[in-house]
Amino acid sequence: MNRVILSVPAVLFTAFQAFTWAQSPTPPVVAFDILKTDIDLLLKNAPPAVDQQIRVVDMGKYNLGVGIIHRGPTNDKPGDPVTGPYHDYTAETYIILSGGGVLTTGGTIGDKKPSNAVNVMNGPGGNGTAGPGAYSRKVGPGDIIIIPAGVLHAWSQITDQVTYLSARPDPDRKLPAGYVNPLLPKKPGPAGKVDSAGDIKRT
Repeated sequence: MNRVILSVPAVLFTAFQAFTWAQSPTPPVVAFDILKTDIDLLLKNAPPAVDQQIRVVDMGKYNLGVGIIHRGPTNDKPGDPVTGPYHDYTAETYIILSGGGVLTTGGTIGDKKPSNAVNVMNGPGGNGTAGPGAYSRKVGPGDIIIIPAGVLHAWSQITDQVTYLSARPDPDRKLPAGYVNPLLPKKPGPAGKVDSAGDIKRT
């Protein structure tokens, strides 16, 4: 199996924000930033292991979610069974910010436990154990991993921590469009002032 990980020196990430929870037939016409201060605030107010959705945006034909995830050390040993989630409808793109560990993806899913619960992070899915055909590798800062819908993904051998962004396209609209994490202000417009030329100026 080929390794699909790209190393980048820095990650710049911009996301769109919808104004309402209702799904719209057309995409928004403005762009919104997810600021580092937003991410720092969520991580500061999170337990040691957490998956927090930052925003879910109505892009017109689909929704787009962006989450921040922080995981602490694991207690597993090399060769132990690896368990993790899969998502029925939403793919994910991991952008590793700090730390690292072993990420296992793909293959058959053993002991599959579907869940009817629909969460704000990834929609419906379940958990299982990585089986034949799964691929394990060490990942760290700057790596990017693309995980299609339905593919199991599981962390192991995290010695300290791993923190990463996750971009989640949602073509089946299983995520709540317009969602903003409750810890963040719901800004009605871009995070800055518009000058006479129509450019956004940071405040």
